[in-house]
Amino acid sequence: MTSWQIVRLLAGAFILLSLALGIPGSPLFMSQWWLAFTAFVGANLLQSGFTKWCMLENILRKLGARPGC
Repeated sequence: MTSWQIVRLLAGAFILLSLALGIPGSPLFMSQWWLAFTAFVGANLLQSGFTKWCMLENILRKLGARPGC
């Protein structure tokens, strides 16, 4: 997998997990503060779309992930 694929996989997993932990109707509900994490991930995706820079992607490349297009 390339670094951009890993970033998108992790972002999707973090969003789904934080929604499961932050929505009161969920069986995994812990606190609505988990929705702040959802907003944080979304804001980072938005920022990386405009700037074409993602810190997680840089970290993954330093850990040996292949660069993606």
